[in-house]
Amino acid sequence: MADKAGVIRKAFLLGAGLGTRLRPLTDVLPKPLVPLFHRPLVEWAMMACAEAGVEEFAINTHHFPERWRMADGGWLMADGRGRCCCSGWNGLMAESVVWEDRPVSLFHEPVLLETGGGIKNIEAWVGSDDVLVHNGDIYSSLPLEKLMQAHEGSGNVVTLALRSEGVAKHIAVEDGRVFDIRNMLGRAEGKYVFSGIYIFSPELLEKIPVDEKVSVIPAFLELAKEERLGGVVLDEGVWFDLGDAESYLTAHRELGLGDAIHSEAVISPDSVVESSVIGAGAVIGAGAVVRDSVVWPGAVVKEGAVVEGMIVCG
Repeated sequence: MADKAGVIRKAFLLGAGLGTRLRPLTDVLPKPLVPLFHRPLVEWAMMACAEAGVEEFAINTHHFPERWRMADGGWLMADGRGRCCCSGWNGLMAESVVWEDRPVSLFHEPVLLETGGGIKNIEAWVGSDDVLVHNGDIYSSLPLEKLMQAHEGSGNVVTLALRSEGVAKHIAVEDGRVFDIRNMLGRAEGKYVFSGIYIFSPELLEKIPVDEKVSVIPAFLELAKEERLGGVVLDEGVWFDLGDAESYLTAHRELGLGDAIHSEAVISPDSVVESSVIGAGAVIGAGAVVRDSVVWPGAVVKEGAVVEGMIVCG
């Protein structure tokens, strides 16, 4: 449910993927917790959602679930209540934690449920509210308020945030309604990119089977047939899919989201650091050269080492 201004108060962040294209970085962290300019990637999404009015979050986890509570020495903090009252159909209770005084329910998936099963698994948490969904492995500054406004009063069960430019133009939309995806309905080839951000109303859950590992796309296609799948083109702002190492480095080259060198990094005075992002507690040894690279928090570049176009994660 949205308030009278159209603001969506709940957001579900997709955090359960394995991040295989970003290995070996995801061999030590879930992909949404990979640092981007000194913050976990997913925190940038949470900040954007909170700025748009979101007050409560849910996140699904699978890969290294304990790291969600340990990131940056306590990024998501226990709220003293232990387990919350919501449970998924996998029988596990959601863990209640806190981010910036906002409640966060962590729904663990021992077996990956995919994009549709993951949403069905949070049905009790959704209740009667509309929910903003945001992939946990993208960075975006899209105007989420415009997405909320497009969904409100549209009669659509789901409204997708779309982009005009990108490499995967799979969405066919006209007059605010999506009528095909990847031409799977035989109606049209796509002209727009799905951003991985959308809003759904609880009726979507009726189209997702329980106890199944399933994509959300079949439900989207059913809604497209019923003319209740919306789409709004949001070309303002920036949008990055940090799916592989090159896109991860490119994001650090182009986004400029704060100081490149963290105040708690230890940089030897006779080292050379150029066009690089250095994390908290990272150590750059004497005589080392670091160019066009990202050095994670706590990582060490040894004396005399030369690092160019690399990600140093410890």
